[in-house]
Amino acid sequence: MELSDVMRTTGAVRSFTDEPVTDATLRAVLDDARFAPSGGNRQGWRVAVVRDAALRRRLAEACAPVWNEYVAQSAAGETPFSVTAASSIDLVEAQRTPAPNPLLDELEGAPVWLVVAVDMGALAVMDRDLARPSIVGGASIYPFCQNILLAARAHGLGGVMSTFVVRVEPELAEPLGLPEGHALAAMIVLGHPVHQPTQLRRNAVEDFTTVDRFDGPVFEG
Repeated sequence: MELSDVMRTTGAVRSFTDEPVTDATLRAVLDDARFAPSGGNRQGWRVAVVRDAALRRRLAEACAPVWNEYVAQSAAGETPFSVTAASSIDLVEAQRTPAPNPLLDELEGAPVWLVVAVDMGALAVMDRDLARPSIVGGASIYPFCQNILLAARAHGLGGVMSTFVVRVEPELAEPLGLPEGHALAAMIVLGHPVHQPTQLRRNAVEDFTTVDRFDGPVFEG
């Protein structure tokens, strides 16, 4: 596939056929993904290919309460887990009405389940001293995660990335054997899609690009 086509058609895929993904294909995906940029080329990523059914179920069970909170906040018109606005949702109450999630509910059958971690010592966090939540560390791990999804698309697969595991990292660190000094970054599920979305909705360039200043004139190219 042309690069532009891959980027324009890599949507979130959560439903997969029973067709297995071969180890050779998965290795090819990771082999492409490893060329992602990272600060100082330190490549601090680690990937666990989770195959054990019991461990998959444990991951799903740990993530389910996070999903319930996410759904409850979204239903209230909030941005879930926002760092700029407090939630009005009773998160304890949110757990009393679990929300269905086909991906988590059928996790054992997902063709490929990856958990991505990052070596915190490999991150150059330029905004660590600013008076706001840090975001810069992600620049050295999430391009790798996105490369996995793009490479999967190029190999005829679909997938989705979730950061639910990050919220429950203390619970999952031991069963995943998370190395000391590392942090969970994402979980990525891959497989042959039941349906591959090709008409993705995104804002136009003019909606988010200006000249010289963020309050400057619209860039119209």
